[in-house]
Amino acid sequence: MQLPMPKRLILASACALAALLAAVAPAGAVLPFHTGVYPSGPLDGITDVPGVRVANLTLVEGEGIRTGATAVLPNADPWNVKVSAAALPFNGNGEMTGTAWVNTSGYLEVPVVLTNTLNVGRADDGVIDWMIEHYSQVGISDDVPLPVVAECDDQLLNMIQLRAVTPHDVQRMLDSAKGGQFDRGSVGAGTGMRAFGFKAGIGSASRVLPKELGGYTVGVLVNDNTGSSREALTIAGVPVGERLKDEYRPVYPHHLAEASLKGRMESGSIIIVIATDAPLDSRTLHAVALRAGIGMGRTGLTSDVGSGDLFIAFSTGYTFDRTADFDVLPPKGQIIEDDATLNALYRATAEATQSAIYDALFEATTMTGRGGSTVYGLPVARVMEMLRTAGAIK
Repeated sequence: MQLPMPKRLILASACALAALLAAVAPAGAVLPFHTGVYPSGPLDGITDVPGVRVANLTLVEGEGIRTGATAVLPNADPWNVKVSAAALPFNGNGEMTGTAWVNTSGYLEVPVVLTNTLNVGRADDGVIDWMIEHYSQVGISDDVPLPVVAECDDQLLNMIQLRAVTPHDVQRMLDSAKGGQFDRGSVGAGTGMRAFGFKAGIGSASRVLPKELGGYTVGVLVNDNTGSSREALTIAGVPVGERLKDEYRPVYPHHLAEASLKGRMESGSIIIVIATDAPLDSRTLHAVALRAGIGMGRTGLTSDVGSGDLFIAFSTGYTFDRTADFDVLPPKGQIIEDDATLNALYRATAEATQSAIYDALFEATTMTGRGGSTVYGLPVARVMEMLRTAGAIK
């Protein structure tokens, strides 16, 4: 049966969405505590890496549409100023398109777009439309792009069959991408996402290395939809999930029960985008991306059989300029080979990933969606008191 497309409400501001769903922390809000050795950048987000841009498209309609898309651009002109990059599946029950070419070429030349599972094709179309609009010779005298689009399954809260994100939506979203602070939590691709049985979505964090190690920045953005058990959630070393295991449990619609969840619906997924201004080639960025798994593990995530846990890392400090048509000049920048600096970048990646996952939980609040399903937000005040009592934070 053909499902009717709903009248859609595109919410551009956190205030408008909060008025409907109380689901978004205000722009500029960051995680209210710090973990790790290295300090955060001023925004505590991926846009602390110079040149990186972010945009969110949030779609909310009636009781059934809770979805959207999020874009990360490495710079203002990704097609002509390619950044070195690497992608990998930590667990592969998911999709991130275009990564065969990223790993073959060693660079990223398109935006990274995140959305829900059934909207991958439409998001891909939107990226192509945007590329043709901005680079008129694509497919004529110039090469053709391979979009990088990654997905998570938001079907618990969202009527995913409606495929509510359109190519035009994605095209407009990409035009709105900018640096600076951006909304997090239940926005963009994270609108309908959940983690550890709590509401989650988009989270971000950054870490800055000391001057003697180059002063480089590592920024991470996640779309967190992980399905690990509530009991597994650990925040700053405190077993928060175990203490809240019997409270704030999700409310499932009548046709579902928690015990009956299978596959992606049960295991969930996470997309992790890592950016740095440290000059690194694709081989080293692959090693950096692997360290995101350490950050995941610190929160209690184990990457279940049914999960799609997909990572991509890029460097704005090691770039390739397009000259004309298909030609690409040799890379700019002297890659880092110092072990101490590389070890620091690995550690910063793990710390920023851990913090970004916490950020997604702390900035999302309770949401009700398809069929009356409800996922509760993390009880932030109670959790903060647990962390203080345990001496995990000041």
